[in-house]
Parts: sequence; C-alpha cells; structure tokens
Amino acid sequence: MLWIKAQECLAGYPTGNESNDTGEQVLRRHAKKGHSVSYYFSKTLDMTFNEATTHVTKALAAKGFGVLTTIDVRATMKDKLGEEFKPYTILGACNPHFAWRALQQEDKIGTMLPCNVIVSEVAPGKIEVAAVDPLASMASVDNPALTEIAGEVQHLLRDIVRDL
Repeated sequence: MLWIKAQECLAGYPTGNESNDTGEQVLRRHAKKGHSVSYYFSKTLDMTFNEATTHVTKALAAKGFGVLTTIDVRATMKDKLGEEFKPYTILGACNPHFAWRALQQEDKIGTMLPCNVIVSEVAPGKIEVAAVDPLASMASVDNPALTEIAGEVQHLLRDIVRDL
C-alpha cells in the first residue's frame, strides 16, 4: 500500500493559480491554513526486515543514492536506554549530484541532508518503508533554486518507494 501523503493532503484544496504556483508555495499556503502537510512517502512490503533493508538499499543505488549512514534504532535504544523497540533502521541516503547542487545554492542546507529513509517492522513479515519528502523539508527555506532541486529529488524518492 502506497501513500503519497503530501499529495493526499493537497488533493481537493484550491491552490490558486496552479500553473504558476511552485510546490513550495502550495505547501506553505496549506500549512498557514492549518491543513496538515505530510513529510514522507511510505509503502508496506511483505518480506523480512533484513530483506527489506537490502531491497531498499539496492533500489536507492539504482537511482544514484548511496547510503552514507545506517542507524540501527532498535540497538541504540537498547544500548543507551535499556528499552526494547521494534526493528527500525534509518538509512541516510544521498545522491551526490543533487547534494552538490543544493550546497551550491545554500551552504547551510547540509543541516537537512542526507535524505532519511526508514525501514521498520510493523508486524512479522510486514515492513514499512518511509522516505522523507524533500519538498516538504525545504519549504522552510526561502530559496526557489532549492525548491526546484527538492522537487527533482522528491520525484526520484517517490518513484523509488512506489516501485519497491
């Protein structure tokens, strides 16, 4: 099951002159009106947690994303807090081409990089994969060039999640 949250939230709401509005302008307008705007795309897979993590990593690589960081949240919570948690991994995915372009436009944008993709077990054999929506993330940065880049990355990540 695939949810394209940002699009669902925007569906049915008037956006003004849609042909001239950027995705950023639409997201900001809806947020100001109190409409919730989601910040991720997700899909549930029928496979084991380890299979899903490998599958997602390969799908990211096929679209030019490397995984720079892998955070085992379950192990971290157990080690640092003594708390049990479901299998949950955060993959820090980066497409160097887009990261380079973004850093050329705004050198502090590194505070929002890389793009996080989570792999979490929702039930045995049911794994949810969720990727950040870069357009929603960048909506707080007033830079049209970044909005364009974020839109391109959004398209790639949305396709990756949809095609898993």
